[in-house]
Amino acid sequence: MSEAAIDTSGMKVTDEVVIEIQHMHKWYGEFHVLKNVNLTVNRGERIVICGPSGSGKSTMIRCINRLEEHQQGHILVDGIELTNDLKNIDAIRREVGMVFQHFNLFPHLTVLENCTLAPIWVRQTPKKDAEEQAMHFLSKVKIPDQAHKYPGQLSGGQQQRVAIARSLCMNPRIMLFDEPTSALDPEMISEVLDTMIELAQEGMTMLCVTHEMGFARKVANRVIFMDGGEIIEQNEPEEFFTNPQSERTKLFLSQILNH
Repeated sequence: MSEAAIDTSGMKVTDEVVIEIQHMHKWYGEFHVLKNVNLTVNRGERIVICGPSGSGKSTMIRCINRLEEHQQGHILVDGIELTNDLKNIDAIRREVGMVFQHFNLFPHLTVLENCTLAPIWVRQTPKKDAEEQAMHFLSKVKIPDQAHKYPGQLSGGQQQRVAIARSLCMNPRIMLFDEPTSALDPEMISEVLDTMIELAQEGMTMLCVTHEMGFARKVANRVIFMDGGEIIEQNEPEEFFTNPQSERTKLFLSQILNH
């Protein structure tokens, strides 16, 4: 990853709460996957969530836009509670962008068509305006020249940047990233992380599940460590990495940082 200095001047965290999770529990059958999760996220915050496989990290952020359903507790996004009310779910999904581990692009559509599909159908954006906006965001992720290609013609890193541009085309207020670099070859990871760093510099509210600890040190306001379906520890990055409080956090960091 490039070691460019991060300009933190635009990274304003406000007092406005955008995500509030209260006493949230989730089960898969008998398996208690999330246990009494409590989390408050303010506008402009950048939070990195880490932890071992199976700790509930991805499930937690997937609950924030109802890709997974929680069974107990409350989740509020921009003041709207996530329940079975489809209208509320739609309202929240309009404001919350999501980038997955696997790019989830439509293979039969061009890059440009992938980016304009949701704005045209969900926001009723005129096609010409949607295409202009898509080109703007494809330029932002540095692949405007790929607009008329199909996903299968692109590298993994390029496909993930298309997935980020596609999310941005809906002008989300919050972006969720679920291990966005774990399916990529090492040389492609930095180009995706650099794109995410630029988003962070612009003040986007971000929750990112990742093992990229260099990224966490650079852009996170807060690093959260999960294990066994619980938030074990959270702190600002410097303190989190240099002075972890929990034995489980210490063990995880020793394994991941000395890997």
